[in-house]
Amino acid sequence: MKGVRILFPLALMALSVNCGMAQIMPWENRTETDDSPFAESQGVKKDKLYLEDVVGGTLIQTKGAGAINWLKDGNHYSRLEPSADGKGSDVVSYRVKDNKREVLIPASSFIDKATGKAVPVSSIIWSEDNGKVLVFTNTRKVWRYHTRGDYWVLDLKTGMFRKLGSGLPEATLMFAKFSPDGNRVAYVSNNNIYVEDVATGDVNQITRDGNKEIVNGTFDWVYEEEFGIRDGFRWSPSGEYIAYWQSDTKGTGWFDIINNVDSIYPAVNHFPYPKAGSMNSAVKVGYVPASGGKTAWIKIPGDSRENYIPRMDFIPGEDVLFIQQMNRQQNINNVWLAEIGATEPVNVFTDKDDAWLETNDNVMWLDGNKWFTWESERDGWRHLYRVSRDGKNIEAVTKGDFDYISPVGTDIKKGLTYFIASPGNYTQRYLYSASLFGNGDVKRVSPAEQAGQHRYNMSPNGKWAVHTFGNAATPPVIDMVSFPAHKTVRTIEDNSKAKEQYKALNLNPKEFVKVKSGEYELDAWMIKPVGFDPSKKYPVIVEVYGEPASSTVQDVWGGGDLWNQYMANQGYIVVSIDNRGANAPRGREWRKCIYGEVGTFASEDQARGIKDMASKYDFIDSERIGITGWSGGGSQTLNSMFRYPDVFSTGIAIAFVADQKTYDTIYQERYMNTPQQNPEGYRKGSPITYVDGLKGNLLLIHGTGDDNVHYQNCEMLINELVKHGKLFSLMSYPMRTHAINEREGTTLHLRKTMAKYWLDNLPAGGR
Repeated sequence: MKGVRILFPLALMALSVNCGMAQIMPWENRTETDDSPFAESQGVKKDKLYLEDVVGGTLIQTKGAGAINWLKDGNHYSRLEPSADGKGSDVVSYRVKDNKREVLIPASSFIDKATGKAVPVSSIIWSEDNGKVLVFTNTRKVWRYHTRGDYWVLDLKTGMFRKLGSGLPEATLMFAKFSPDGNRVAYVSNNNIYVEDVATGDVNQITRDGNKEIVNGTFDWVYEEEFGIRDGFRWSPSGEYIAYWQSDTKGTGWFDIINNVDSIYPAVNHFPYPKAGSMNSAVKVGYVPASGGKTAWIKIPGDSRENYIPRMDFIPGEDVLFIQQMNRQQNINNVWLAEIGATEPVNVFTDKDDAWLETNDNVMWLDGNKWFTWESERDGWRHLYRVSRDGKNIEAVTKGDFDYISPVGTDIKKGLTYFIASPGNYTQRYLYSASLFGNGDVKRVSPAEQAGQHRYNMSPNGKWAVHTFGNAATPPVIDMVSFPAHKTVRTIEDNSKAKEQYKALNLNPKEFVKVKSGEYELDAWMIKPVGFDPSKKYPVIVEVYGEPASSTVQDVWGGGDLWNQYMANQGYIVVSIDNRGANAPRGREWRKCIYGEVGTFASEDQARGIKDMASKYDFIDSERIGITGWSGGGSQTLNSMFRYPDVFSTGIAIAFVADQKTYDTIYQERYMNTPQQNPEGYRKGSPITYVDGLKGNLLLIHGTGDDNVHYQNCEMLINELVKHGKLFSLMSYPMRTHAINEREGTTLHLRKTMAKYWLDNLPAGGR
């Protein structure tokens, strides 16, 4: 239920449902003149926003640095570039200090000798000695990402180039990776793990119990979505073993999505999906000899269905596993060390929180594996700590009244770690540094004159980084910088053309402001329409997310946020407010005060916040306030419409959770505990509880193929709305997922439907 910010697609009809009765409603019989909100741009005039251009992404064309992969020396990087003859992709390296270019692997190396055709390269993986590469191609999407396909191996010394997985079905290989010595490759196919000899092509299947219910080396739906983990196996540093996760989905609830549009008989997608309070998969970790044999399962205490294992990896250079085990409530994280061959794992560290914990990613080992890094909110702010290997000592690497947001890189020789933080402005992001063995002092590294958000792709040695800077009104500027001075070595892309295109549109940029909800100060932004007259009162569209997984009030480029700019220019003020609990760097109490109350504080803060904004700005018409959101934002739209009907007169709720009990265990229980332990919280936080409060205009939008927030939510809410005699409108998108962007015409249709609903139900323009 994470926030979705995607520009979306139209036929010439919209389906409206009023209290269950469907009507086909043609667009109004208006002439599509240049002043019409749905006028076509004709591809010429680019000083005005046209919906088709907004959706098509043609108005502002920004360039990036491309997919840059740092080489192990830290002084070179590689990337794929079109070959001179246009017949494939070269792998090219650049030396950072002088930009010297070298073709490491010509496109001619990636030729299928059996057919004489070039193998398209989606991505490559280097062996440890840089003597071989894996080529990922012919990819397939698994839920959200392209993680399944074909792999080929290229030996740079011999020129041998061949496809892996002989005898296995096409495009079924996942997460292929070299052994430490580069002589073998392991991969997953159809929920089993295989090891293949690079030189001979001999394939050894090392797990055999994988099937539709037993998952080896990858994960079920909920682990992938909520723990962000897909690759489920690891080579040991010695190369003798492979450690892996196994998920037993038997006993979990399985969900069915019915496809009624691709054949005359329906097809059913049947997959395990544990809903809040229900049974999880049984997940365990073990290791097996890479040559084949019996798996040794690690005996971690606790019920495997009532605990999670979200992270597992080998300690660098040692055949010892570092395992994170979280309880079902996700407020205790036990760290275990499991040595290959030992009978029992050892619990060396435990982190706790009264609300919830996040997984600890990017754990780094220091001083010959005597210490490891750990992120914790134990002092009220998220900070980085170093923890002794035995867990007895924990020392702060960063200190202060600010949040450590995310790691960037490390210069081990200088003993520096680099990270993102924003102590003075919660909507922005800057680079800071700290000594790994210092007293907790931090130093800002990002340039003082660049106000906005900074991102870095740092080299392994911490000496260089591809640096991207931008803000809500500035397209990204990308340069190569050296450290520790943060000195620009060269500009990679200044996006000057995009700046000119943005300037030519004559838009009003986002204004970042503060509003109040009782005693709480909230961050917000607003966009005013072109031709704004402060003496008039304008209707407002509030864009909301409101869940603890994300934040909407960020001073970030975001393509210029042209959809919201387009709606503003129809005669609205578009607003977004970060309520309590939003994932902003404002400390533990800010984020976790909503524990057990997701949905209640959010709608309260949205209502209070927009009322406070209206009291500060005379140009806001408090009688014309609408609200919209996607996913968790759709849920908060419903909560706001139902609980505060005298504030919000019109709403568009997209891909929403109507009843929190229908969402998955890991996400929902992280913030709410189980429905059995917190029944009142689930009742209070679920929009379906309050449908009788609806007074205004409401449009529901949902994809019937949504595997994340099931269309079931829409049907359950409709059922309740009908029961209470509430009128509403509905737009269902057959077999579209949570993003509602699949299939021809979808994005334009969606955005046109939304725009028309606002114009018809929340009268635009200043009065």
